Amino acid sequence: MARGTGGGDVTGRVLTAGLPSAAVQVLRSRYDVVELPGGPDRDGFLAEHAETVTAAVTTSVSGLDATLMARLPTLGAVINIGVGYDAIDVGYATEHGIVVSNTPDVVTDCVADTAVGLLIDTLRRVPAADRFVRDGLWPRQPQFPPATKVSGRRVGILGLGRIGAAIATRLTAFGCPITYHSRSPVPDVPYTYAESPLALARAVEVLVVAVSGGAGTENLVDRAVIEALGPQGYLINVARGSVVDEQALIDLLSGGGLAGAGLDVYADEPHVPEALRKSDNVVLLPHIGSATTETRTAMLELALRNLDSYLTDGSLLTPVPETAGGHQK
Repeated sequence: MARGTGGGDVTGRVLTAGLPSAAVQVLRSRYDVVELPGGPDRDGFLAEHAETVTAAVTTSVSGLDATLMARLPTLGAVINIGVGYDAIDVGYATEHGIVVSNTPDVVTDCVADTAVGLLIDTLRRVPAADRFVRDGLWPRQPQFPPATKVSGRRVGILGLGRIGAAIATRLTAFGCPITYHSRSPVPDVPYTYAESPLALARAVEVLVVAVSGGAGTENLVDRAVIEALGPQGYLINVARGSVVDEQALIDLLSGGGLAGAGLDVYADEPHVPEALRKSDNVVLLPHIGSATTETRTAMLELALRNLDSYLTDGSLLTPVPETAGGHQK
């Protein structure tokens, strides 16, 4: 089989990498599936199965690196369950004729909902108020300390793509003036454009990070950007941990240079720095932006449609831009 040929029947075995057991079961019911093991068993597994794998199904967290793809000589497609695909070496895939798909659109609403919920939780200190009641402090201290108002707050959105635009729509209902930065101005939107992430941070009170991950956005939110938010500013990140300089964020949170942060993503997941875990002015989520039953089901269904399409005629329904040429229906 030729890699990513975009025509003719494509047959073969499907490799799963890092999928939840329920998803693996669904795939096994429809395809000839082998599940990639971890640790010392991997070499033996690859020696037995590598030359039979036609397509791989993975997630935004697990991904597929160049080393693994290089050991799969008949691999033609990587089907990603998730909108972000920075954990997949798309550069290697492109060079070797391997097509890659993701699951855009279906995650937009839930990630946007998570961003707004995280923003409210952070500014209004909802988790701290919950602990205040659970720890029995209310009878001894009748008034929980006041928090920060959300409505009317100046909000900056870094990345006005599908998710960023959905966040902006939701926050507009709160009366929040929206400023944004993207690679270029987005036509026909009622929001103010900032020329850079730094200019954006200087103009707002809350910065919501919604850009794609990958080398092009690594540490895009650096120390200077975080400092520009100021001691009364807040940072919300539902994008990728790599986009934010995590150590700079910790330093500014602990030193009073930033009022608070709400984080769903981290630099080295699932390992969250102790300094963040112990900070009272940070709300932490375990990367659950799209984690609803409805959205996860829709993500899997779209991934399966991509896999069906590839195994039928070599095309993908939602190829990522880097590998889209000639392989999209």
